[in-house]
Amino acid sequence: MNFKKLITFLLIITSFSVNAQLELTTESKISILTIGPGTSLNDAFGHTAIRIKDPIYKFDIVFDYGRYDFETENFYLKFAQGKLNYEINQSDFNTFFGYYQYNNRSVKEQLLNLSTEQKTALYYQLKEAIKPENKSYLYDFFYNNCATKIKDDIENILDNQLAYYPKSTFKQFSFRNLIRSDLNQNSWGSFGIDIALGSKIDQIASVEEHMFLPKYLYQLLENARLKTDDSRLVSTSKTLNPSDAITKTNFFSSPLFILGILALIMLFITYNNYKNNSRSKWLDISLFAFTGVVGVLLLLLWFATDHQTTAYNYNLLWAFALNVLFIPSICKSKLNNRGLSYLKFLVLLMCLMGLHWITGVQSFAIGLIPLLIAILVRYLFLIHHFKTAIRL
Repeated sequence: MNFKKLITFLLIITSFSVNAQLELTTESKISILTIGPGTSLNDAFGHTAIRIKDPIYKFDIVFDYGRYDFETENFYLKFAQGKLNYEINQSDFNTFFGYYQYNNRSVKEQLLNLSTEQKTALYYQLKEAIKPENKSYLYDFFYNNCATKIKDDIENILDNQLAYYPKSTFKQFSFRNLIRSDLNQNSWGSFGIDIALGSKIDQIASVEEHMFLPKYLYQLLENARLKTDDSRLVSTSKTLNPSDAITKTNFFSSPLFILGILALIMLFITYNNYKNNSRSKWLDISLFAFTGVVGVLLLLLWFATDHQTTAYNYNLLWAFALNVLFIPSICKSKLNNRGLSYLKFLVLLMCLMGLHWITGVQSFAIGLIPLLIAILVRYLFLIHHFKTAIRL
């Protein structure tokens, strides 16, 4: 064989080795890893990953979605606008597991009952997804996150022949209550979510929509079966790392306590104003500036971002954006009838908010309760005060 033929032969062999797809062996295993919640808000809902192990080829790797790069240009602006791309990541299992073990977070594993062909197909589907041109995707907390992406990957491999059978004790909840199930409702994280997200998340989620939370993906995969032969998807489940972590809460730094103190101060000042026939203008300016600015921010979240869940937010009934424009009027010692009508309209909006809450149109943050009471009392006082001023 001359040198030219040898080079040609080596090129052909190299081409075959590059293009030929490695087929996972019968010893390979694919499992779903479910990570328990952490202590910070972004870790509060847990995490989901896919583990692929083949002892013959000597690799044990993990794929997980939901990674993001802080170095992204205009990171915070894109995050606020709902335009931030997230990525899929690949890591060594020992590194991945060691991180969550160190942070005292639970790790559960569900071994999937897949054929060797299905395992190989899933492996290459993930390898394709992690290519630089494919790895980024537009994140959505409810419909396109670390759990839903993995659910979609599994269903794709199984040709959408997967059926979910929840336990008899399973109850369907609204998206908001599903979020609250992983958060202390009297926490600033829960408070912020309840302020920023609108009535769309008060809809009852379907069984499959519950799987945007890793813990529900775990629960529903446990009893999932293939429609073709009624076989179980999960063959075995085990806990790789138990966790005894307890999330500590301090009531004295909670929204209910802090806003309760502010509400008491407002009520005390209002009582003194009523008793002495006076008015603390600084309080009214602060109140209308605060509610107006919050209202403007909520409108921006609704109309100036791509977030679907910030629409139809009835927090705008108490955080009324036009209050910003009413500040010059509230600085005056007297109001005309139009100004009085505006104050009465604000009281009507507060009553309408209460009706929305009672009827379940939208659930609001419990930390708001004392503040809303104080705001309503202040509006009623202002109506009384300016009516009296007109008579005089």
